[in-house]
Amino acid sequence: MKIYNISLIGFGGVNRALAELIATKNPLWERDLGFRLNIVAVSDLHLGSVISPNGLDAKTLVEANFAKGGFGELSGGSAEADNEAIIKTAPADIVVEATFTNPKDGEPAVSHCRWALNSGKHVVTTNKGPVAIAGRELKALAKANSVHFEYEGSVMSGTPVIRMAEKTLAGAEVKGFEGILNGTSNFVLGRMEDGLDFARAVAEAQALGYAEADPTADVEGFDVRLKVVILANELLGANLKPEDVSCRGISKLSHSDIQAAAKVESRWKLIGSAVRNADGTITGSVAPKQLALGHTLAGVNGATNAVSLNTELLGPVTVSGPGAGRIETAYALLSDIVAIHNAQSANFAKEAA
Repeated sequence: MKIYNISLIGFGGVNRALAELIATKNPLWERDLGFRLNIVAVSDLHLGSVISPNGLDAKTLVEANFAKGGFGELSGGSAEADNEAIIKTAPADIVVEATFTNPKDGEPAVSHCRWALNSGKHVVTTNKGPVAIAGRELKALAKANSVHFEYEGSVMSGTPVIRMAEKTLAGAEVKGFEGILNGTSNFVLGRMEDGLDFARAVAEAQALGYAEADPTADVEGFDVRLKVVILANELLGANLKPEDVSCRGISKLSHSDIQAAAKVESRWKLIGSAVRNADGTITGSVAPKQLALGHTLAGVNGATNAVSLNTELLGPVTVSGPGAGRIETAYALLSDIVAIHNAQSANFAKEAA
């Protein structure tokens, strides 16, 4: 049975949820997956940082009501966050990166990933920024250091789309995709169908925790644009950057637009898409589209995400599921660790043969 030591960079909703799972699911993972996880370090801008080579108690981390700088109260702890030191020096096999990231340059997550990979540590992340902006560089860095860089949760939270397409649709020849890749904007459009104007629908999304205090990234399509870049680069072999993808959000849609669509049995959805052109180039876009009610994506409601992959051999294959949520996104991190474990086990078996 394998034990993986992990460092948690960021201790907000996602990594806290992973710690919750570790506190309760380790025996199950040991039995069913062949490994257990041991938290040896945590760093968080609000709480500070702590290193414990023998491991930190996950239940204590989750249940203790730490105040600002609270990790300083723990043995091996400091009231100040030191992400670089934690990443480089903690005795971890895997760095779990889940910090807030600037969508323009991917920082600080890009640097976090670089430090970890250069230190010979695997990286799993839910951050879109480093994957969309520096994905090719980070994958090359991982390969050069014989470690893994995994990021399933960067697009549809715990709903498997990247690994599913790469593994189970291998040979199906993905030609393009279109998807509802932002639950906040999808929720807002649904509430506008129910009669709310845009501002009231956004306010409701904020009250329910779907939208941030500044909802710009969601409603203007910037979040979806990063996900389009990731999917296009992963599934279509593109080399797109965010600025290569045209982007228009939903803020200009009025209640009358919503009503007009309903009268002709259609509805508005914010669609992120990419397609391989006849000349081999890839074109990506984000824009509101009026879909007929019979369209595969028209019935995707609330905060749910869905992507329809257009394949040569199977036609459209659609994957739908949660696009957000603490536990759902923490599951994506677990699925990345499972992928690392399976690859490591296969390598060991090959070397032993």
